Amino acid sequence: MATEIERKYLVRDDSWREHVHHQVRYEQGYLANTEHCSVRVRVGGDRAHLNIKSRTAGASRLELEYPVPVEDARTMLRELCRQPIIEKIRYRVRHQSQEWEVDVFEGDNAGLVVAEIELDDEAAPVSLPPWAGEEVTDDVRYYNSSLAVTPFNRW
Repeated sequence: MATEIERKYLVRDDSWREHVHHQVRYEQGYLANTEHCSVRVRVGGDRAHLNIKSRTAGASRLELEYPVPVEDARTMLRELCRQPIIEKIRYRVRHQSQEWEVDVFEGDNAGLVVAEIELDDEAAPVSLPPWAGEEVTDDVRYYNSSLAVTPFNRW
């Protein structure tokens, strides 16, 4: 089983943009979203995945991911997922020797920009870039599964 260890931060400004080396637009929706786990389908570029993630607060969570055909994923997004779906552009940004992901949300979550860093160990040091603001790792409102139910524009 896979464990995802991730820390999440709000983004202060756009200075991260000068360090982008890759980007992809994602559409994702939730097939199930319970107190214990979420089941999501995501399309990004020419790939799609089904993802199952535990819903525990904190940096470490169980995460399982499986590839699915893109057309099947699009059908699930359109016909089986709670609407509206999550739309975002994910940018990969390097800071020192670490790889960050900056998500710029669209649609009902427009205006929200969150940076995440995946770690091998919860105790691993994180070198915060100057554009990283308040840590929101333990705030479930910032989980994509929560944003699908209570979008940022309704806060």
